[in-house]
Amino acid sequence: MSGQGASFPWFYWHFHPDIIVGLFLLECLYLWGVGPLRRRYGWAQEVETKKVVWFTAGVVVTYVALTSALHELADSYLFSAHMVQHLLLVLVAPPMLLVGVPCWLLRPLFRNTWVVKTARVITHPIAAFLLLNAVIGVWHFPALYDLALQVHGFHVAEHLMFLAAGVISWWPVYSPSPEIPRASYPMQMLYLFVLSLPMGFIGAAITFSSSILYTWYAHVPPIWGMNPVEDQQIAGLIMKIPGTMYYLVFMTVIFFAWFNKNERGQIETGFNELLGPEEPAEAVVKK
Repeated sequence: MSGQGASFPWFYWHFHPDIIVGLFLLECLYLWGVGPLRRRYGWAQEVETKKVVWFTAGVVVTYVALTSALHELADSYLFSAHMVQHLLLVLVAPPMLLVGVPCWLLRPLFRNTWVVKTARVITHPIAAFLLLNAVIGVWHFPALYDLALQVHGFHVAEHLMFLAAGVISWWPVYSPSPEIPRASYPMQMLYLFVLSLPMGFIGAAITFSSSILYTWYAHVPPIWGMNPVEDQQIAGLIMKIPGTMYYLVFMTVIFFAWFNKNERGQIETGFNELLGPEEPAEAVVKK
């Protein structure tokens, strides 16, 4: 790409209609559910403002990841920028979206026995771990990664799979629904620790590779004096260090939440207090 976009990539934003329309509909559907539908069917007296803020923030993070100048850098210049984009879709946006969903908003969906059984299977910590890392691992095969950069439809599918797998992977830690509850505190910590390992392994493999893994980035215009090998090394380090540490920070905060609950009888402190209290199972409306 030439012109101002190439000289100043931070000024270049993509405006893909499919992304804009999709995220706009997602936000509208959410606001419809917590507003008119809630009042019409008496699901709850009110919705917490902070939940709306969290969900909307998750939508905004997704929008920034997929349409901002970061997307231009990821597609046209830097593998390392692409790695940041993927971490936003897997690590940052999904917990925000989950935190923003009130349990009563999902309750009509979970009245279907088949839906509940399926959700319990795919959000089990083992299944969620396998699903997330299968998605990440498969899409980091060089042939598929390069194909996604060449074909827009594959790129959209890749990002949708990252976001969906991210939501499922965070469910055992911050489930919004007592029908499919969170794992226990010890299980959450073990789960997050194990979840951090593949990020480190894949990141190390990328960092220490002696050859350029993704040929797309061997032919893009150089930017900021960075050659493809250096860019690849930085991308691997981004996956290995921030990607791993993100899970470990959550694991540490959950440990203190568990400690506070056991030692002082305080419920839902630390991270869960920040995000909002988990609705107890007895709050489920029985038909």
